[in-house]
Amino acid sequence: MRYEAADNRYDQIPYRRTGRSGLKLPAVSLGLWHNFGDDKPLETQRAILRRAFDLGVTHFDLANNYGPPYGSAETNFGRIFREDFRPYRDELVLSTKAGYDMWPGPYGEWGSRKYLLASLDQSLARMGVDYVDIFYSHRFDPETPLEETMGALDHAVRSGKALYAGISSYSPERTAEAAAILREMGTPLLIHQPSYSMLNRWIEGGLLDTLEQEGVGCIAFSPLAQGMLTDKYLHGVPEGSRASQGKSLSPDLLTEETLRHVRTLDGMARERGQTLAQMAIAWTLRDQRVTSALIGASSVAQLEDSLGALARLDFTDEELAAIDRDAVEAGINIWAASSAH
Repeated sequence: MRYEAADNRYDQIPYRRTGRSGLKLPAVSLGLWHNFGDDKPLETQRAILRRAFDLGVTHFDLANNYGPPYGSAETNFGRIFREDFRPYRDELVLSTKAGYDMWPGPYGEWGSRKYLLASLDQSLARMGVDYVDIFYSHRFDPETPLEETMGALDHAVRSGKALYAGISSYSPERTAEAAAILREMGTPLLIHQPSYSMLNRWIEGGLLDTLEQEGVGCIAFSPLAQGMLTDKYLHGVPEGSRASQGKSLSPDLLTEETLRHVRTLDGMARERGQTLAQMAIAWTLRDQRVTSALIGASSVAQLEDSLGALARLDFTDEELAAIDRDAVEAGINIWAASSAH
């Protein structure tokens, strides 16, 4: 059946300005890191994307190696885009990234101009679009001059293949340096995509201040701590979960001490009339410098539950102080190496 977007889609969700740019993003965006590869039914993917847009989620975030296999999330999204979303292209913000392992050999990862621009061309072909709205350097490359990496982003924008430039998992110092290089080139840095959650608070140690000073937006990925900040692991590791499969969450991280904190946070969420996931997402948005929380979804029901966070974004000082006692570092930042330089 031909898809027609809901007429009231822009009444469902708040939008926030991205730094000092003219671009607004939905307070919750949808990431296609998991659940959009060839291991998941295409019709489930289609249902999630349709429902997200009907609820006002205008931003879909991808990367070259999302899958499995690598590239399949972009390919699957491209098919759904062609069949369902092409009439709405100008209402969508599409992003992709390059930086991690994508193809064999010395030109298939990191931050060289050759890799970044080749990857962008491949991403555009897989998605079947002329341009992406945001093209990211997915991680800092300590062996490539930052001028080269940022020059590639500048070229992507000037060539019309991207509208904005972004970076992901850069340290505060490298973020300021990248912003200065791009500013000199005449292509402002739009946005930074760091991991951020109640169990991974590294961006509070300077990055948010840097982004505010530079006028750069922030879209926080993994606000549910790779699934730890849901009811999934309150009583152990269920079969089929990310932790049971070793997918971006090691079961070794699910220590009794961490789970005790998570159970306490779950109790606070219940007192607020929210699920733990909803409170975790709302908490990342408590700071207006965070433009959007980037969620994943394996089903329409999970998507709707996460978006339910937007019904209760307010926190009292007492609630925040109580959360602080259990929102503690849990050693889950698997992207820390990129921001350590």
